[in-house]
Amino acid sequence: MAGNGDIKAHEGTYAQVIGMLKWGAVACAVVVAAVIYLISG
Repeated sequence: MAGNGDIKAHEGTYAQVIGMLKWGAVACAVVVAAVIYLISG
């Protein structure tokens, strides 16, 4: 995976991807809640 020994760069990229996935999940939950609210109301 980190054959060239640049593990810090890989860790940074991994942290960014995980952060985007977390915020993406939150955003999807907000959109789903809004759609459910609009459908039920």
